[in-house]
Amino acid sequence: MAADDLVTDERAATRIRLDIAYDGGDFNGWMRQPELRTVQGDLEAALETIFSRSSEPPTLTVAGRTDAGVHAVGQVAHLDLSEKEIRSLARPRGKSSAPKAIFDTAATLARRINGILSLESDIYVTRASLAPEGFDARFSAIWRRYQYRVADNAGPRNPLERNRTLWYPARLDLDLMNQAAESLLGLHDWAAYCKPRIGATTIRTLEEFFWTREPDGVLVAHVKADAFCHSMVRSLVGASIAAGQHKLEVDRLVIVRDELERTSEFKVMPAKGLVLVEVGYPEDSELGPRAIQTRARRAFADAAASTRENVPESAS
Repeated sequence: MAADDLVTDERAATRIRLDIAYDGGDFNGWMRQPELRTVQGDLEAALETIFSRSSEPPTLTVAGRTDAGVHAVGQVAHLDLSEKEIRSLARPRGKSSAPKAIFDTAATLARRINGILSLESDIYVTRASLAPEGFDARFSAIWRRYQYRVADNAGPRNPLERNRTLWYPARLDLDLMNQAAESLLGLHDWAAYCKPRIGATTIRTLEEFFWTREPDGVLVAHVKADAFCHSMVRSLVGASIAAGQHKLEVDRLVIVRDELERTSEFKVMPAKGLVLVEVGYPEDSELGPRAIQTRARRAFADAAASTRENVPESAS
């Protein structure tokens, strides 16, 4: 079990689920990094302010660590609050003649976070709730869904949408893009479509991948998988765009995937068109077992990947 997944006795009181939206344009991704602005960094700074009297303010565990520039409307994270922290939320702030409202830990926390972030913030906690027993934002998830927006020569170049839409200077063939997308579905090793990370598995199940053209002419990729490795969605989008521009044969996408080697035959698309739209979870009774199963499977896969990385070439 990873260190950031451990819950101490002091903090075992209450788990809160946060649903989060953000414009990723000015962030260096989700994960907290020294000297860089990140989504986790801003949110945990707000938590440090709210729980300034805590020796160790709560930290966030997230469903998917989005890359720099990637947006979200359906990100999910959790944090654990001690009894002391819950009591600090319940304390009234300032004097008021209004009747005392019924205390709601989760809703109060969301209001405090959003208040610190301010009305002009590019992060917003859309909902906070008490997490069901066994819930883990990362390991209980059964799928993640992304969308990627592309305005080709048949679509509008709307300046108001420029920060979340790729402008592509060619006419793209929607039918070819869907043929390419459909050919890639299933459980596979996606090393050719991922930016490598030492010791991390690239085996994923691509459950859905298809394209639509919106009424205004914008192309939208819809991509769903149990999880994604680094840059996987943007690589899939780039490959299908190459097919849609007749620069890459549809059959070539599967061949590239199965060769397990990165290629320069298509471009990894910019992050700004990518949005995490939803994270899926099982029924409440299955949350705990799912987290245990996923954690064990991921640890095994990562260990196997690490072993492969360390095998001398002469032995492979």
